[in-house]
Amino acid sequence: MYWQEDTKHITPHITDDVVDLVFTLRCKCLPVDHVYSLFEAVQAVLPWLKEEPAAGIHAVNVASSGNGWVRPNDPHALLHLSKRTRFELRTPKHRIADAKKLAGEKLDVCGYIFELHSVSERSLSSITTLFSRHLVAEQELTDEEDVLHWVSSQLTDQGITPRKMLCGTEHSIKTPEKNINTRSLMIADLEIEESLWLQQHGLGPYRHLGCGLFIPHKDITDLRKETE
Repeated sequence: MYWQEDTKHITPHITDDVVDLVFTLRCKCLPVDHVYSLFEAVQAVLPWLKEEPAAGIHAVNVASSGNGWVRPNDPHALLHLSKRTRFELRTPKHRIADAKKLAGEKLDVCGYIFELHSVSERSLSSITTLFSRHLVAEQELTDEEDVLHWVSSQLTDQGITPRKMLCGTEHSIKTPEKNINTRSLMIADLEIEESLWLQQHGLGPYRHLGCGLFIPHKDITDLRKETE
């Protein structure tokens, strides 16, 4: 865990050039480790996706537990999606019109029909606690403290001084080249401008596989409970 109370604040440069596109979705189920297949299916429609630094795929997510069900760790186990499940794509504004072409597409993701329907735009959040489900350091870092120091260095280079950070669960994303090891990360007590910058730019590689994308979260203590 990384914790600082008093820091010097430098405001990073902020624009409003990135949004999340939220698609209604019809898909009965997907494997836990589905993100590479999802990327391939989306890139077939949006060939610029991997090379667009501000774009990224949010892996399809379901609640970790509920009504006696616990999200499985087995990458081949199935996630059963509800009618409320959405597919989200972080998109720079100059790509919005093109990205909306996904609406109406019927994709094949891990052999399952993945139908995208209506789409809406959602602005990035002003909440100052952020969470990334999958973060990959540019080096092969496995120790939690090493990861936190790497994150701190990356943010400091952008004029952001992290105050409170906490690593969470480890996951692996299977690709044809290799398995990519990731960790979840919470960053709390950001300034609003820092939060927006981090949502716009992300952190680390593999944005097209959902890595380094940040979403708003209630509180750092919620992640601590999940890791206990």
